[in-house]
Amino acid sequence: MSATAVTADTLTRDELAGLQLRVAEAADPTLSGREGKVVDETANTLELSTDTGTIRLPKADCTFEFRLPGGEYVTVEGAVLVGRPAERTERTRTRWH
Repeated sequence: MSATAVTADTLTRDELAGLQLRVAEAADPTLSGREGKVVDETANTLELSTDTGTIRLPKADCTFEFRLPGGEYVTVEGAVLVGRPAERTERTRTRWH
């Protein structure tokens, strides 16, 4: 994670690795409700470490609930996160819904 605290306003521009998340909705019903810690990110996927192993989630097909370090939950449409992580973290956009 970045040196500064992740907030609801900065989440879509921040490093996602290390954050806890839950899949709120997914095109693939077997992914809904899955939760764990983000361990890696590509342009189109998030890799999630769960109690039962590691899974790769398609960003564009899911809605995620991220738990921020302060305990707040933020819901984000995965399509907003699509793109190379280095480019996404450089965006100035703050709206995540």
